Amino acid sequence: MTVVDRGGLDVQYMRPVTDLLSRSVRSLARARPADWCVLVSAGLSPLLLTGAWLIGGAVQPVPYSPVRQTVSVLAGYGAADRWIVTSALFVIGACYAVMAAGLTELPAAARIGLLVSGVTAFGIATSPEPAQGTTPQHVAFTTVGAVAIAVWPAFVGRRDRYSSVLLGVRVSATVTAVFVALLGWFTAEAWDGSAVGLAERTASSIQICWPFVVALALRRTRNSAA
Repeated sequence: MTVVDRGGLDVQYMRPVTDLLSRSVRSLARARPADWCVLVSAGLSPLLLTGAWLIGGAVQPVPYSPVRQTVSVLAGYGAADRWIVTSALFVIGACYAVMAAGLTELPAAARIGLLVSGVTAFGIATSPEPAQGTTPQHVAFTTVGAVAIAVWPAFVGRRDRYSSVLLGVRVSATVTAVFVALLGWFTAEAWDGSAVGLAERTASSIQICWPFVVALALRRTRNSAA
């Protein structure tokens, strides 16, 4: 086989990939403004959360440990530059509210779960922890938010023939089981453990990405139905 033949073969095998990319770009170009708002909100939330705790942790005094201490400490009254994480929580709460309003194809229970997650983000931001210990309000918002973000995927599952595999009942149940297991790990560490910060960061960084996956799957399902 000549070099030209190899080059032609490579182009032939790459054509499905380039076709998929071009279709995706054209699909996004035709998206409605509401779709763009949902996709941007779903994609922005993980970036904000991760960036907030990385930057917020970097400006803390040396004793702070991201493995042993939670993200809430970075927004508490005893933290340095607590506005970094506090501001991110407010924006993330707004993003979840946009997703709850914009993902109209989801069942009402799933959208309520997203809305509750957004409201609890506001609650956590407005009830910061004191320099020592915590408050009942902060514990309540954190607990409700952790449960809501863990179980809302269970209500996403759909059986209609236009749905993506990612929106199916099996995938939704599997994702919920993983999220609940992560919540259990975080709870165990919070109760009596030395890695509560690691557990919280691992759980939240995985859980907060799922709305973006659901938004993309719904977008593809809408195009297929059309």
